[in-house]
Amino acid sequence: MTNRLKVSMVQMQVTNDVDVNVEKAIELIKDAARSNPDVIVLPENFHFMGTKKEFFEKAETIDGPTITKLREVARALGTYIIAGTIKRRVNNEEKLRNSCCVINSDGEIQDVYDKIHTFNAQVGDRTYAGSQVEEAGDRIVVTNIKGVPVGLSVCFDIRFPEMFRILALKGAKVIFVPAIFMLHTGKDHWETLLRARAIENQVYMVAPATHGKFPPHEEWSYGRSMAIDPWGLMIAQISDKDGVVTVELDLDLVEDVRKRVPTLSQRRPDVYNWTEIDH
Repeated sequence: MTNRLKVSMVQMQVTNDVDVNVEKAIELIKDAARSNPDVIVLPENFHFMGTKKEFFEKAETIDGPTITKLREVARALGTYIIAGTIKRRVNNEEKLRNSCCVINSDGEIQDVYDKIHTFNAQVGDRTYAGSQVEEAGDRIVVTNIKGVPVGLSVCFDIRFPEMFRILALKGAKVIFVPAIFMLHTGKDHWETLLRARAIENQVYMVAPATHGKFPPHEEWSYGRSMAIDPWGLMIAQISDKDGVVTVELDLDLVEDVRKRVPTLSQRRPDVYNWTEIDH
């Protein structure tokens, strides 16, 4: 396994025009490729934002035009692309999946993670009911990039620490969190949650996000895409604009932190009796 992983995060504003969004994503991927990264990561819903009705109309299958274009780009550039998420249509399912596709440097779909925690919450004066559109995933995914085990998550997942502990116990040294985080919660929670998950699990957290207003209600997403190291320090952040930041992750630091503060090895699963808790 390599002891370095070079990662580029893409931050972009998302519209209700699929062609515009995908063209912008590809342009930013090509910008990122100039730094010769091992992997380029897009934000959640980079493909489209709109009404519930429009989500169903614009959803694509795994072999649809958006992922097909990104597979071609990955092959041409010789780099991995983690395609944020798209709303994905699945045969015989009424609802859509919010899917994160991992495309390897040969342009093959290596893995797919379906967002486990749908966004159901009241933010400001608006109520969001993601479960009306999305079917929640049921598989925790650790995949491999150039020999490095990496975990996959999406946005709202960040509020569920059990999932991140499992990713770490499954071997993840880096966890990706593509997101479209709301301004209202982002200003208070985004960095804090990312740093907490990094510190708890002694992993790198890499979180590319959308920024600016998005349809259908012209609300603001928070942006501030960032990477956090296993000690909980921010090592990269993108300003409030479309852009790319590339950061080299020192994987030896993961092992160093875990040796200095061996919390994972001092877990007490024998006394964490979940059956005693009223679900």
